[in-house]
Amino acid sequence: MASTIQNTEVKQKNADRAVVVAVTSREVFKDGPDDGREILDIDESFLLLKLLHRVNERLEEENPEEPLLFDVILITTDSQRQQQSSRIISSTKHYGLEISRFCFASEDDFAESLQKNNVQLFLTTDRNEASQAAQKGVLSALLDQQVACSPSDQLRVMFCEDAVIQPDSGRAVQSFTAQMGEMRRRFGMSDSPLSFILVTLHGGKDSCADSLLTLRSSGLSVDEAYCLAGAPRGPIMSVLQPHFMISISSSGLEK
Repeated sequence: MASTIQNTEVKQKNADRAVVVAVTSREVFKDGPDDGREILDIDESFLLLKLLHRVNERLEEENPEEPLLFDVILITTDSQRQQQSSRIISSTKHYGLEISRFCFASEDDFAESLQKNNVQLFLTTDRNEASQAAQKGVLSALLDQQVACSPSDQLRVMFCEDAVIQPDSGRAVQSFTAQMGEMRRRFGMSDSPLSFILVTLHGGKDSCADSLLTLRSSGLSVDEAYCLAGAPRGPIMSVLQPHFMISISSSGLEK
């Protein structure tokens, strides 16, 4: 049975306005032996959490009462890690990570746990987990572990028509896109801790322009846009290094 534990050492976010992001604990903490140590070693992917926290800090610098913040949940689905729940919680507090809640669920019911916690974005390196969550209507994205552990001053999100994980519910993408657009407008054109990128793989300039207009109609303006017109995307991905990609196909964002 799934359980959720609130982190009492972190200020809880506005339930009506916060953007709830769930990250699997394996992306944050390394597997450790049961050697009596209470604190787990941190994985380099924790830098992604630092980027989410940096966005929150910048928002609260402008408005201490800002309700539109990232609300991060750490979810554990591995049965062996379930037995380390106290170590996961203690380690989170030890490293000062801004985690609002801890969710411990099985591989069979974790997607339902995401729904119950109103998760708007689920981040994982496990393709099967991401697909299961997407089938339940939870917007999910595969983390690029190499990029996630690379030092960066910006959280870089790419919108692409053929992202690996396609959500079953278009409303999930529309809601997330609208909130991200509103959050991005809190910052100026330069020195923003958030950056949004559009990449269209097929078609010409008209296709790219249509996608730009569609995103803008949902409330989001991108910082960069690239039209590949059938060219392979590998080279530009290595340059752009997005932390994750959001699909704009089969999502209700298509015209």
